[in-house]
Amino acid sequence: MNAVIPIPTPHSGSRISLRTSTGLGWQGFGAELVQVAAGVHRIPALAHHRVGIHVSAPVKARCLCNERRHARLQSPGDTDVIPAGLDGQWADEADCTIFTVWFADAFARRTFEQMELRGSEAQIRPQFQMRDPRFQHLAWALRAELEADDASDPLYAESLGTAMLVRLIEGAPALEGKRRQRLAPRTAVRLVEFVESHLDQSLTLTELAALAGLSVPHFKVLFRETFGMPVHQYVVQRRVERARALLLQGALSASQVALETGFAHQSHMAHWMNRLLGVTPRELVRSGVPGLRSV
Repeated sequence: MNAVIPIPTPHSGSRISLRTSTGLGWQGFGAELVQVAAGVHRIPALAHHRVGIHVSAPVKARCLCNERRHARLQSPGDTDVIPAGLDGQWADEADCTIFTVWFADAFARRTFEQMELRGSEAQIRPQFQMRDPRFQHLAWALRAELEADDASDPLYAESLGTAMLVRLIEGAPALEGKRRQRLAPRTAVRLVEFVESHLDQSLTLTELAALAGLSVPHFKVLFRETFGMPVHQYVVQRRVERARALLLQGALSASQVALETGFAHQSHMAHWMNRLLGVTPRELVRSGVPGLRSV
């Protein structure tokens, strides 16, 4: 089955956690990069939905889940989806590495409700060796975020997690039809003012979507159409611009500026300033030139 438990739970096989999202501030979902030893593994039914993505060399595997048996060659990118409430076991013939993502059932249910799905539409069903290029693209982006030395704002991970969950929902309505619409001008202004006054705090898609009176999936689409970029990118850019202004004023230290603009720490701020402005905080202060390349 190759879907490994992403949070501490009873597990019968040998596994080593290489990376975990614990401590990154992700809410309602999480991820872990796990090295799994060859042999038989058993996992109990859990209250969250699990997705296991094979990321190492191909390995022969046999699994049992939902009274279905599978024997296959598990290759990089092969994805197993195990809904909440299902147990199972699997046997790998060699050691392998799995990128596993879990979604709390409450997080999934809230997404179902926001998309106005009911009954059989709002379900995640078991799948084995799923191949969905768009889902895989999102998964690799989330893995990169997990492995980054300086992770982005949790808002970015939440955007990826929500998009992955939507791809798993059977019967989910296409959101493409909303792409030509935009946020109402008053709503856009209200969002800008809210973000500007809360840059020093952790922002979430849920609270921003609620402010706009929209579901999270539709909010993401309309925000991109209105501002020309995803929500997380807009927030990071505003943090960088605010940090630049404060650094040039010279009243606060770099570490204080990082806290005032919502970055996790000084090196996190330096990473994004260098990436978006092309200069480090120290270089910016030394130059004292406000006209350096803006975001």
